[in-house]
Amino acid sequence: MTETVAWLRPALAGSVALGCCIGFARFGFVPMFPAMVGAGWVEGAGAGLLGAANLTGYLLGALCAQRVARRIGFRPTLELAMGAAGVSLLACATPAPLLWFVIWRALAGVAGGLLMSLAGPAVQAAVAPRFRGAASGVVIAGVGAGVIVLSLVLPWLLMLGVGAGWAGLGVLTLLGWAWSRRHWPPASPPRDSAAPAVPAVQLVVAYGFSGAGMVPPMVYLADLAVRGRGLGVGMSSGVWLLFGLGGMIGTVLGGRAVDALGPSRALRLWLTAQVAALCFALWPGGGAAWLGAAAIMSGFSGVGVSAVALAALRRQAGPGAAGLWPRATAAYAAAQAATGFALAWLFAQSGQEHWPVFSAGLVFSLAALATGWRASRDG
Repeated sequence: MTETVAWLRPALAGSVALGCCIGFARFGFVPMFPAMVGAGWVEGAGAGLLGAANLTGYLLGALCAQRVARRIGFRPTLELAMGAAGVSLLACATPAPLLWFVIWRALAGVAGGLLMSLAGPAVQAAVAPRFRGAASGVVIAGVGAGVIVLSLVLPWLLMLGVGAGWAGLGVLTLLGWAWSRRHWPPASPPRDSAAPAVPAVQLVVAYGFSGAGMVPPMVYLADLAVRGRGLGVGMSSGVWLLFGLGGMIGTVLGGRAVDALGPSRALRLWLTAQVAALCFALWPGGGAAWLGAAAIMSGFSGVGVSAVALAALRRQAGPGAAGLWPRATAAYAAAQAATGFALAWLFAQSGQEHWPVFSAGLVFSLAALATGWRASRDG
């Protein structure tokens, strides 16, 4: 019992941090944007710019996470990231020029990149080896849990207005910060001690391809349900809730799967689920059931693969995983940012047809699966 509590507390702290900084501060923008447009705060044309600002900030946070942690300390970096996420949400609670929102959405992205890069390896370094897979699952599950809480709470907040929606998410983030800061691991994760093995590098590449393949479900799945299949606006929130539920299940099971099946089999299983999710979305004439399955499988694989990759890197790279994980996070962020711009262009050029976008996602997902198979063969 004592051992369980010893690893569960820092894992829950990491989970709350990711739920706030990514579940709220990053994914909270998806349901907030139409509300902002409807209230006249921004125009629809600003959607791509705000999304790109957040993804660029996320990439920047991932790239500089280790450098910042070495300069000001591990715990101060985590404190800074969570505080910045809360402030960025509160700053969006009032009507302002588009540039104002661009700045704060970028800051929210930086906070998410810092937390995703540092929280998981720090928790894994602080727990016993036999609990590391489960711990990584609990930490990354915070993203899915944050999306679920967001889906349930935000409609009530928006009844009070757009500003109340942003302010409510900001307050929840600061409350999460106040709780999690008391349970952070006592020390930073170890630095790289040797060059990573080839399978570990290939795992990072597979993770990057996975990020590219997940752009269509993360950005266009709700629009596919509403405009592409004509299922009604209510299906949009339903799809988002199912995505979050799938993400929570996928991350909790992901770390345990690495412990039970080994990193290679677990990675192949989750990437296969991602391919299946894209196939469900592309099914000709697929109705609510097919899109519901696509949403659950997208969350399960697209969010859950982070828990699998984190635990698998720890197995394959040992202490060097602390340095590889920020690179993996940066590869994921860079792939998503570049793919996001490319698919936005493709979506416009195709007359806002969804099948070219999801077909591209399927190609990237197959590339991720192929790279994952090669990594397991070389390992």
